This record gives sequence, structure tokens and C-alpha cells, in this order.
Amino acid sequence: MPFVDSRFDIFGQPLGDTACVIQDALSAIRTHLDMEVAYFSEFVDGRTIFRRVDAPGLEHLIKAGDSQSLDDVYCNHILEGRLPELILDTSQFPLAVSMPITQAVPIGSHASIPIRRADGTPYGMFCCLSPRPNLSLNTRDLDVLRMFADIAAKQVNTELEQNRSKREIYARIVSVIDERAFAIAYQPIYDLSSDAVVSYEALSRFSALPYRSPDQWFHDAALVGLGVDLELAAISAALDAFERLPDGVSLSINASPETIVSGELPTLIDPRVADRTIVEVTEHAKVADYEVLHSALAPLKAAGLRVAIDDAGAGYSGLQHIIQLAPDIIKLDMSLTRGIDRDPALRALVTAMVYYAMETGAIVVAEGIELPSEMQALRRLGVHRGQGYLLGKPGPLAVPLAA
Repeated sequence: MPFVDSRFDIFGQPLGDTACVIQDALSAIRTHLDMEVAYFSEFVDGRTIFRRVDAPGLEHLIKAGDSQSLDDVYCNHILEGRLPELILDTSQFPLAVSMPITQAVPIGSHASIPIRRADGTPYGMFCCLSPRPNLSLNTRDLDVLRMFADIAAKQVNTELEQNRSKREIYARIVSVIDERAFAIAYQPIYDLSSDAVVSYEALSRFSALPYRSPDQWFHDAALVGLGVDLELAAISAALDAFERLPDGVSLSINASPETIVSGELPTLIDPRVADRTIVEVTEHAKVADYEVLHSALAPLKAAGLRVAIDDAGAGYSGLQHIIQLAPDIIKLDMSLTRGIDRDPALRALVTAMVYYAMETGAIVVAEGIELPSEMQALRRLGVHRGQGYLLGKPGPLAVPLAA
């Protein structure tokens, strides 16, 4: 039987509130019943695995992750009515006396409530035991144990439902990656002084059902540990555009910090077009360690790749993120672009960003331009490049493009 680490769920993620609630319940009921051991178990392949244990000083006897064959413990006998849920003195029950575990532990008294799934099938046990008989135990104590077991059952069934949903999401994301059930749309980015297309941003569009926006697909992928895999698949597809892009036109691809530090980008980006490749890092993405991120980007930047911050101005820690990342390109979030021709506060913010870019040698790109008046205002403020429906909607690269 492989060891099952009880600190993590089936996706390798640390257990949170569910584990804490059950652990607290075990401690409370063990203290209330004045018994030495309390545990919460799960039945897996003919064994009972102790998922949560409260047994101070007795860790050499039982701890989370240990397991026993169901043939050797009381569980099945209790489920099938051969032993009662409450045993004040095991010596009074011949079946209990005959079982080696009773003397080995030893077990003098025992109280156990089955935990059931939503469909009624047994999941495991919520149990307390003591090496000594306890004749003071009564049905009221069993009712208290049942109350705590019900709390545990609710937590378990909530987590089972969440894990079921995660398994469905996992399978769906794997299918999307394997079948490449997405297309790449390319949106032009214009130089606002020359009105020439200087770059295209690659945007994923998913065809798989159920329909959901691209950000939700990537969110779901990250939820089940496939975020990097899905991003890499999309980036690989997007980079095919270099076969049709004319010389001098760049391509922007979106990558999270996790994907960048995975070290996989250099395997996808052809060194021959690295100087025409831009990696956009969203301002919303949390960066755990900027030094690690810079180390991962260093060989790519040495080959000519440029780094852009996407959605600048939309996050709460945007300025610090921009300073730490020191991007070559700053892409202003559309919330700074919309209505800039009418809002002096927006113009002041964009002016400050343009000045920062001038001081650091960066390029400013305004996203979400929809009105001629917005573009005129951005030009007056010195914004270098623009992107939005006014200039061009995302679409396929069906034929070679002219610069």
C-alpha cells in the first residue's frame, strides 16, 4: 500500500480548512470522552487509512498516514452490526477479544461512528479509543461523538465534491491541450507616430465546450496544476505566426511568472526570432521571487527578447511591480485609455507613466483604444504605440502581412 501523505489533497495541494476542522473536532471529542486516541479514517482498497489523528504522546502507536487492513480492525464489524458503535469494555465482547488488535494496542474501550458519502456509501470512521475500559461512557457521549462525526462528514463531502469538480476540470484541460482545441487570434499594435503595424499580440480563443472566456480557461488550468502546460501549448501555437510575419514585425506572447520560471520558454522560442519576440507578464500575476524571474528571463533577454508588463495600472501593486520587473514595454490597461480624452485625472496618470518610460528607456503601449478622440489624446501625451478595436480587432493571420 503506497504511503498517502495526509497533508495534501489528490492534486498535491495543501489541505486547508477541512483538515483543520476535523483535527479540532478530534481533539475536542477525545478530551470530552477522556480517551487517549481519536482518529478520522478513510477506507481505500481494503484498508483504513488514518487521515487525521489526535493521540498526544502515542505517536509511536498511531499517526496520520498509517494504515491497517480492514480485516484487522473493528470498522467492518461495526458497519455490519457485529460490534456496537459504543463499547465500554471490550472484554465483554467475544468478537473484540478474539481480534489480535485488541490486545496489541491495547483497546479497552471504543466509540466509533461511520462517515458516509452523500450517496450513503461508507467513507471511513470517526473514532475514539482507550487502552482501559471506561464504564462512564453512555449514549449521550455517543450522541456528542455523532455530532462531531456529522461535522466531519459534511466537510468530507464538501471536499469530495470539490475534488470531483477538479477531476472534471483536469480532464477537460488535458483534452484541450492534447487536441489543441483552441485557436490563436492576432491583434495588431500600431506605432502612433507613423501609423505602421509594429507588432501583433497573440490571444487564445477556445473552441471546447462549455464555452468560457480565455481567462477562465487559464484560471481553471492553474486550479488543477495545468496552468503552465496550457500556457506553453498556447505559446507554441502562437509562435507559428513567425512563418508568416514580415521582417521587422514583432510578436507578443502572454506568459505567467510560473511559466517563465518553468524554464520551458527557451525550448519554444527560436533564437533567430528572439529579438522579435515580446513576453507580456500581466500586472495581476503575483511574482513570488523577482530574482528567480529575472534569472529565468536573462538568457532570453540576452538573445534579444523584450519583456512587457500587461494591464499596467489595473492592479493594486502596479508601480512596485513595474519597478521590480523593469520592463522594456509598458502596456497601459484599457481602464486608463477609455475616456482619456475627457478625464484629466487619467491624462495625469498616463503622463506620469510616459515620463517614467522616458526615464527608463521603455516604450508605452495603450490598450483598448476605441475612439479617434482617445487616440488623439494619447498621441498628444506622447504614448508610443496603440492597440484596440479602433485600430484592428483580433483575427487570424491568413496571409503574409505588410509592415
